[in-house]
Amino acid sequence: MISKFIFNNQYLFDELPEYDKDLLLKAMKTKNYRKNEAIFTDGTKPNGIYYLNAGKIKKYKVDNDGREQIIYIYSSGEFFGYSAILSQESYGDTTSTLENSVISFISKDNFLEILSQSSVFSGLLLKSLSHEFSVMANLIAVLSHRTVRERAALSLLILHSKYKSNDIPGEEVLISLSRVDLANMVGTARETLTRILNDFKQEKLIKSEGRKIQILDFKELMNIANFY
Repeated sequence: MISKFIFNNQYLFDELPEYDKDLLLKAMKTKNYRKNEAIFTDGTKPNGIYYLNAGKIKKYKVDNDGREQIIYIYSSGEFFGYSAILSQESYGDTTSTLENSVISFISKDNFLEILSQSSVFSGLLLKSLSHEFSVMANLIAVLSHRTVRERAALSLLILHSKYKSNDIPGEEVLISLSRVDLANMVGTARETLTRILNDFKQEKLIKSEGRKIQILDFKELMNIANFY
């Protein structure tokens, strides 16, 4: 199932009792971020957690040669940056905006105080961390053993899930991601990704205009991705 490759913690806020939601809302300080603006970087000390109100965020690692490997993409309604505080460690990755975004910040002190008051929030965070670890393990296996064509197909399916809106059934979903970022998610060179996307277009699996991609044939992409 595609779900084992997708990390999403929107339920963290949705499943909280109203009192717990109010605690979080009162602690939030909201800020507008421009496209490609860094939020936090690998190796820095955390001073709070973040909640994405609107936009898209990429979470990535940079190797010794300066190449990015995108791990996750966060969509609106998700918390991020909390694992470093819970583990009392520095951030293990970098996050930045993929588009103009609206992000709320909750200070470390407020976050820990809310955790101490809300057993529901604590339980949901543990559930989220467990899910994140499972998704990470699955993605590592994919990057290690799948071909670039398989990884490209899987990445498009994951992105479709991240870009669709749960509030609009039957909507036309357009994946809007630069070819560089998509290549960094697939784990390949931009030129190689471009050739594969052209092949997908010739096979009528996708259509694209500029940076926007729409999936036309989900079944065949799932076959190419080699998972069921």
